Amino acid sequence: MKKQAKLLSITALVLSILFATANVMAAEVSKGSAAALADDSYTLEEMLTYAIQDEYAAQAEYAKIISVYGSVKPYKNIVKAEEKHISALLPLFEASGFAVPVNDAAADVVLPDSLKASYQVGVDAEIMNIDMYQRFLAEDLPQNVRTVFESLMLASESHLAAFERAVG
Repeated sequence: MKKQAKLLSITALVLSILFATANVMAAEVSKGSAAALADDSYTLEEMLTYAIQDEYAAQAEYAKIISVYGSVKPYKNIVKAEEKHISALLPLFEASGFAVPVNDAAADVVLPDSLKASYQVGVDAEIMNIDMYQRFLAEDLPQNVRTVFESLMLASESHLAAFERAVG
């Protein structure tokens, strides 16, 4: 009987640790389009931050895929475009007087199991990116921000088409 009580106590302790860990992991702050799509109202600073975080994440992931699988299409073209997207966003931070978020996206990259699997991840990421920009464009924006967001959304639509071709 004492063994059963001890076993139940240990089991309860282990389960409470696991649930506590899961809650802490769930409470981690998401970034980029995932954070933007979880939000329902935005300040200009939040929109710019989500946008650049999403572009940082795409650039880091695509660069990592290239480092593992080689300079393959569509990544070799799209990774260059991500740098241009980041460069398009930077002046908006300066013009608005906002600090540019640190680019720590490489630390968060988790590669899919294969190059083929990475194409579907690209599809999903570009869909989320497009959804994010559509939400932002529904807001009242300064014209310079609207122009950049429209351009970035169109580029993401092009990237989406490239990833869909790679999946198919």
